[in-house]
Amino acid sequence: MTETVELALKALEAQLNQPLETALEACARCGICAEACHYYRAEPKVEHIPAYRAEQLRSVYRHEHDFLSRLFPVWTGSKKLDEPTLLHLTEVAFSQCTLCRRCTVNCPLGVDTPLMMRAIRAMASAAGTAPEILVILADAAIEKGKDPSFYKEMFLEQITEMEEQLREITGDENATIPVEKQGAKILYVPLAGAHTILPPAVIFNAAKEDWTLSIFEAANYGVFLADMKRAKEVAKRIVDEANRLGVKEIVVAECGHAYASYRWDVPNWFAGEFNFKVRSLIEVIAEYIIDGKIKVDPTAIPEAVTYHDSCNLARSGGLIEEPRFVLKHVVSDFREMTPNKAEALCCGGGGGLVALAEYAERRIAAGKPKADQIKNTGARVVVAACENCRLQIGDLNEHYSLNVRITALTDLVVRAMRLPKPLPGAEAEHLFEGEKAAVTKI
Repeated sequence: MTETVELALKALEAQLNQPLETALEACARCGICAEACHYYRAEPKVEHIPAYRAEQLRSVYRHEHDFLSRLFPVWTGSKKLDEPTLLHLTEVAFSQCTLCRRCTVNCPLGVDTPLMMRAIRAMASAAGTAPEILVILADAAIEKGKDPSFYKEMFLEQITEMEEQLREITGDENATIPVEKQGAKILYVPLAGAHTILPPAVIFNAAKEDWTLSIFEAANYGVFLADMKRAKEVAKRIVDEANRLGVKEIVVAECGHAYASYRWDVPNWFAGEFNFKVRSLIEVIAEYIIDGKIKVDPTAIPEAVTYHDSCNLARSGGLIEEPRFVLKHVVSDFREMTPNKAEALCCGGGGGLVALAEYAERRIAAGKPKADQIKNTGARVVVAACENCRLQIGDLNEHYSLNVRITALTDLVVRAMRLPKPLPGAEAEHLFEGEKAAVTKI
């Protein structure tokens, strides 16, 4: 047995708790999960059936834990783990499953196939066979947390420039983007890039919120790797920041995996240190509309708009009605995809797959069912409250000639607020219909 295989098997053993053992033992091989999977819908092949993917891990598990399987492997379908098998398992877990959980919610026995795929990802991370780019991104975030001063000055300079844009957009000379504000109610955690800072800042200022901006980003590539050591180190940066500032609530940017992680996992990882409420930015915006803290005009967005349910937000996070509430207040023509909500089809870019260039062709092919859904709505604008989903749908838009515009929900809210100036890059959408016609004639 090589060291690589030994490390992978140790990682498997470390994860064998009741939920994983139940998933490994409970499958009835009925095949109902096939139609639930977007990979199978896009290309109906045996290897795209979730139960078949899970069987790849079960065969290794049986060899390690079933005496008869070691004696009669052909009879039971068991397989001794070796390096070629580990590499195959790694490819299956990272490129043929986005961890969307649609198979699980449609399984009569509730078999958690994504849990088994996470187990394989953990094995790959421990053995050093996981995709290198995900490891690099996770480690970069960890290093950033060790010494924020290295980039903090540059970050604050960028925020100062953004504040000038914020004042132009809002017409409010006192509008600010506070950083490291002690005792603020909300710690807002963005993603990398001004596009997840400036629009929320517009909304927070309009609502007169007591908030502060995190110096870290919400993305956690340790979660994609199923590497709990890395995932906890990445999350600890924000937990420590929230404790240091004494905030009451952590609000996460429009990001599926970050919301699911901070909402469900991180409070358990840091029990005793985590005394904060966690919400998505979408929930906060819905509350502002209900309380009248921001004013929105649905006639500002006359185009037909549809909404893509992020798997982590909707199916895993229960964030289903809030984005629809917001959309129905900021657009005049909202169209649902079918199926939707907890049964929504995955876009094909989740689980970190959108970052893996080597699997781009497979990712785009698996996204065809989502592309067909979008096309069938006839909508011209697709809203996705997740960065990875927006990137994937952008690629689907180009590949399948959907002729749609993809946007974050926050951007539409800002547009519907009818502010003095638009967000950068949204000048045309900011115009009233009559003004658009005038510009077209010119």
